[in-house]
Amino acid sequence: MGLYITNPIQIRPAIPQDAEGISRVLAAIIVSWNSDRACDPAYVTSHYIAAADQLTCTVALDPHREGMVLGFQSLKLAQAKNIYDVTPGWGVIGTYVALDIGRKGIGRRLFDATLAIAQQVGLADIDATIGADNAPGLAYYDAMGFETYQRRETSVSKRFTVRLQSG
Repeated sequence: MGLYITNPIQIRPAIPQDAEGISRVLAAIIVSWNSDRACDPAYVTSHYIAAADQLTCTVALDPHREGMVLGFQSLKLAQAKNIYDVTPGWGVIGTYVALDIGRKGIGRRLFDATLAIAQQVGLADIDATIGADNAPGLAYYDAMGFETYQRRETSVSKRFTVRLQSG
């Protein structure tokens, strides 16, 4: 049975103290993918919270459950020769929501916060590269307004064109 959320969700920038909770969310997802990708708290801190190319890492928390991490979203700035093979200067986004609470609006709330940062720093485009067999991930990015710009055998790359806020 999945977690039922009745309380307001808190959205805020991730801090080092969130690494353990983020790691728990990420670990469950990585296991479901049958992957051996790193997901321990030290990796979370160095790769998501305090990475040199990090623009923002936002967490969704349940304030009534001692700040339990429900999900997080990372936005990095693609540099030349980046590991993502994304155009330098674009944003690179990753979204992870606890497996037992999907479809509750958490991803939308995370993206709203991330998009505000993307607009503030003047990003023109954001890349999301998703596993070709990750139907929920592909559907999420479609719902957020991303459009497919590249397909590979094992992944689909989607692009979001950032529109700056006027006024």
